[in-house]
Amino acid sequence: MLFTYFSIPAKYQHRVLFWGIIGVLVMRAGMIFAGVALIKQFDWMVYFFGLILIAAAIKMIVMKDKEVDPEKNPVLKLFRRVMPVTKELHGQQFFTRVDGRLWATPLLVVLLLVEVTDLMFAIDSVPAIIAITRDPFLVFTSNIFAILGLRSLYFAIAGLMGMFAYLAYGLSAILAFVGVKMLLQGPILDYKMPVEWSLGIIVGILAVSVGASYLFPPKGGHGHGEALPQGELEDVGEDKHRAVSQPAV
Repeated sequence: MLFTYFSIPAKYQHRVLFWGIIGVLVMRAGMIFAGVALIKQFDWMVYFFGLILIAAAIKMIVMKDKEVDPEKNPVLKLFRRVMPVTKELHGQQFFTRVDGRLWATPLLVVLLLVEVTDLMFAIDSVPAIIAITRDPFLVFTSNIFAILGLRSLYFAIAGLMGMFAYLAYGLSAILAFVGVKMLLQGPILDYKMPVEWSLGIIVGILAVSVGASYLFPPKGGHGHGEALPQGELEDVGEDKHRAVSQPAV
């Protein structure tokens, strides 16, 4: 969505993803080790993380059809106040000089939003993996393998996501399930659900959501869950870029 919104060509997207992952490694490491340390020090933090997951599941459903406008992001607004941004790209550069003054390019803006977005997702993804294991090494490496794998498969996944119209419901159900599982594992009930059951429920939810998307695709135009043709994506990206490329404050 960000690449389309700011009309970032595919040849520059790899650079943004590469540096985005570098930032992810640092942020995830900090959040993971801090989260594991908190749970080891305070048992009741399990309930806090569980409630975060349940709230994230509810938010995913409520916000499913809401349009997201990157220009309204408070971090981006703050960044534009302290750093001028050029209207157009300057190759794959994040910075350029105009009349001797340092300017940021739209490529840096996208990178900044990618990092902020990952930080937001990490708030619920870190508790989700902590619900399975509290070994910091396993938690960190599992996150890193997932992130690196996603980067390699990004361009294939981006084209396929439109096929899975009901995947959001499945993912929200999984988040809610893991949240409830964490509440059950708290110091009060101390119930340990067998790993086989957990994996079976998660695989079952994913299978149902993907199967429903295939058997009962949404009807009527380019509704939620349907991918726009490449030509229309490019047109939308160009229109959005013209709309948001205003002189920097």
